[in-house]
Amino acid sequence: MRSLVHALALVAGALFAFPIQAQSPRYGGELVFPVPSEPPSYDGHREETFGLIHPIAPFYNTLLRVDPNDKSGTKPAPSLAESWSVSQDGKTYTFQLHRGVKFHDGSEMTSKDVKASYDKIIFPPPGVGSTRKGQYVVVESVEAPEPYTVVFRLKHPSGSFIASLLSPYNFIYKADILAKDPHWYETHIMGTGPFTFVEHVKGSHVVGKKNPNYWDKGKPYLDGFRAVFMRDTAAQVAAVRGERAQIQFRGFTPVARNDLEKALGNKITVQESPWDCILLVAINHKKKPFDDPRVRRALTLALDRYEGSKALSRIAIVKEVAGVQVPGTPFATPPDELAKLAGYWRDPEKSRAEARRLLKEAGVPEGFSFTFMNRGIPMPYEPLGVWMIDQWRKVGLNVTQRVIEPAAYFGSLRKGEHEVAMDFQCGYIVEPDLDMYKFLSSSRNPANYGYYEDPVLDQLYDKQSQATNPEERKKIIREFEKRVLDEQAHYLMTLQWHRIIPHSSRLHGWTITPSHYLNNTLDTVWLSP
Repeated sequence: MRSLVHALALVAGALFAFPIQAQSPRYGGELVFPVPSEPPSYDGHREETFGLIHPIAPFYNTLLRVDPNDKSGTKPAPSLAESWSVSQDGKTYTFQLHRGVKFHDGSEMTSKDVKASYDKIIFPPPGVGSTRKGQYVVVESVEAPEPYTVVFRLKHPSGSFIASLLSPYNFIYKADILAKDPHWYETHIMGTGPFTFVEHVKGSHVVGKKNPNYWDKGKPYLDGFRAVFMRDTAAQVAAVRGERAQIQFRGFTPVARNDLEKALGNKITVQESPWDCILLVAINHKKKPFDDPRVRRALTLALDRYEGSKALSRIAIVKEVAGVQVPGTPFATPPDELAKLAGYWRDPEKSRAEARRLLKEAGVPEGFSFTFMNRGIPMPYEPLGVWMIDQWRKVGLNVTQRVIEPAAYFGSLRKGEHEVAMDFQCGYIVEPDLDMYKFLSSSRNPANYGYYEDPVLDQLYDKQSQATNPEERKKIIREFEKRVLDEQAHYLMTLQWHRIIPHSSRLHGWTITPSHYLNNTLDTVWLSP
């Protein structure tokens, strides 16, 4: 099996098996793509699902972006900011904005809009959701000293700050609208992006058309796009096979890839990449008996991740056994070290015997029943959910699965209605600060659906974030990982995903990355005849 390290090297070195297109971009055409999930709202600052990014990102721009041609998905590139500089002490970042950028209502975008947008993300007013504010605890203030200058002042230097600004969710909104109603963008769309909003028919589609006044002259190439909401995986594959859609941006299974290659031959192109994405299990600490760390440890000890990887990687978009960092990346725990943590032992019978002992010690009776809440997206939620329920049965637990429609799923999580629920951590860049903020105390991270407070964990996070020596940082990350996955078992990790994108060979100007949140602005995409 090719190692993930080697796979990442292939990504970074651009040694993919698909041909490099040398043609000049062609104007015209509508890009059609299925989306397996519908957005809960339109607000990128609040949501955390590809169901928002894929159909809504083309209407917006961000301050910076990941270079759309960078296969590693890590290279910063200008977007609304044309340049930036950093002070000598590493605590002040100054951005110069493009001039002449217009919102879709014709008004000019200036630094006040960038400031208002980031103030909403970093310092949200009461009652306004921001699931990424925990990524910006280092920010002291955002300033707009001149119409085309934005300044971020940090509490201390941060090696991951620029990476945090590459978030594709950080849409730049209009300050005047936010001042009147900070919730407006939850139900309305109006940005500066390459496409303007036409319609959203719930349960059916989102349509965008080319922005004729787009500030990046010559773009976009497409006349428009149509995002079709389609939950059924077989229907998505059939749409690509039947050439009714050109691409599905999230990913297909190995079986679907093989079927499409067989059916379409040179009409299909396949791009593959490691995937900074993993399903987690959120254990609600406010519900008994899950407030007891012994019970939570038993849940993770019951899972044989190694056998699960062998079986599930053949049928689902999952592969490697993982901790809190993508396997094979610089700060990931080596497999032999990871195997020392609860739930990662190589002897499944020993692990399950300990799980049964802990359950008995905690007073949990044999055959104890609870409900596992899962998200209504077939891949990979369904196979992983079935697998975990079977694993828990082997330690005497009786688990019922409750599947919730994707658009309503996060509302249920946010209300804390679950006992145990499927959650996920998908990053746009492999970076400890961004990948690990998920596990911070719920007072710091509203997207912590375990609903726990752990000041020790928070302190470890801050300590590793400020560490300048990579080896010192690795050591602290190991402590963080042991506490969150083993000692407290706040969250359970499943298996790292593997991304496979078969798409029409007519589609050009799109590059796969390890994140299904990147490269969805669609300004560089074009279709050949």
